Amino acid sequence: MSSTIRFLGGIALLIILVVVLSSTFIVQQTQQALVFRFGSISRAPITTPGLYFKLPFIENVITLDKRILDLELPQQEVIASDQKRLVVDAFARYRITDPLRFYQSVNSVAGANIRMTSIVNSTVRTILADASLSTVVRADRAGLMHRIRDDVNEQSKGLGIQIVDVRLRRADLPEQNSQAVFQRMQTERQREAADIRAQGSQFSQAIKAKADRDVVVLRAEATRKSEQVRGEGDAQKNRILADAYSKDPEFFAFYRSLIAYEQSFRSGETRMVLSPESEFMRFFKMPFASAPSGGFE
Repeated sequence: MSSTIRFLGGIALLIILVVVLSSTFIVQQTQQALVFRFGSISRAPITTPGLYFKLPFIENVITLDKRILDLELPQQEVIASDQKRLVVDAFARYRITDPLRFYQSVNSVAGANIRMTSIVNSTVRTILADASLSTVVRADRAGLMHRIRDDVNEQSKGLGIQIVDVRLRRADLPEQNSQAVFQRMQTERQREAADIRAQGSQFSQAIKAKADRDVVVLRAEATRKSEQVRGEGDAQKNRILADAYSKDPEFFAFYRSLIAYEQSFRSGETRMVLSPESEFMRFFKMPFASAPSGGFE
């Protein structure tokens, strides 16, 4: 009898535990909950974290994320207003603001991602089609993203979703267009480099020509000055010789004859056949003999 009572007591305790667990649920800080009774909402959405009660086996709870959710969008090709093709890679951030409407319209985050992908992609194509390539790439990219966000928010009001941000991660030309642009830029840079080299060569030739002209002028001026100095030196030399000759004609004739002997009798020079009685050899016989005026040159 006592074992039966214990058995029944255990079953009753287990039933009570199951009932208690089935009648309570916890909403985390990152969650919001919807309580349904036979498929219909039974109370207002729960957005405050804590422990809550429900009717066991009658009411069921569906939790939804309260955090900002990511929406990765597939790349798509867009034609800008200037007929330039762009490959656009974008992403969005959104949060669930109306859990009941969200559940009724898209049912889950996966369903919301499908709907939002279609809306965002369509909006991106529409807005970028009205903008030029330069506007999308650099001029007003932030303004375009704000317009996309506002338009998507307007279209997603009935989904219980608020778009927090839409970003264009990349907006580039297609690969074949990028290669063509790169080749054009490379050709342009090569042309500029050739122009710079040509200008440098022109400047170099001008500098070299000026330097050569300056060298010719400097050499001519130096030659002129050297000839002038040499002429002045020769004049001074002749004046000194003339003064010396006027003071002692005999010694000057003797000195000039010695210079003539030195220049005539050098080794390897032209040989001369002279008579010992020649006036040129008179100083060999009589060192102090008088010589013809001016000596021998």
